[in-house]
Amino acid sequence: MGEDLIVIGRVSRPHGVKGEIRIEYFNPEDPHFFSHYYMIYLQREGEPPRPYRPIKVRPHKKFILATLEGVRTKEEIEGLRGDWVLVDPTELPPLGDDEYYWYEIVGMQVFTEKGGHVGEIKEILPTGGNDVYVVRKGKKEFLIPAIKDVIVEIDKDARKMVIHPLEGLLEEDDL
Repeated sequence: MGEDLIVIGRVSRPHGVKGEIRIEYFNPEDPHFFSHYYMIYLQREGEPPRPYRPIKVRPHKKFILATLEGVRTKEEIEGLRGDWVLVDPTELPPLGDDEYYWYEIVGMQVFTEKGGHVGEIKEILPTGGNDVYVVRKGKKEFLIPAIKDVIVEIDKDARKMVIHPLEGLLEEDDL
């Protein structure tokens, strides 16, 4: 992906014949926020991101329909199918207390309250009720629920998370 850019969606396909692009937007909580982005970037795997200015944006079912400056035809949009949609993180919507973006969590080192190293957060699984952090250490993998009973502290600057493992979550020889 782009150096300091954050993935917020993926180009799905053309919508209609008037140059609209259907985008799978990864913020289903607030689809209207997409219209706040001054500039988005589209990127194919292994290529640099390309900037586009959204001209018209509207939510449609579980998608965003967008018209981008310089993209007019169905054929041009077909060429963008599958591209990642990225933005500058300074344009992301503000968060409340104790809320974090996934990009801030992935890559954090996880420790128990007693200082045991659990591993690194490699991915996040959305489950509906709460997210689950996939933590790996060597060949071991742990699924840590993102709930207040487990997450004790998150230090974004130190890239560190401290957890209180509930019974059965970890074994002593896992650390």
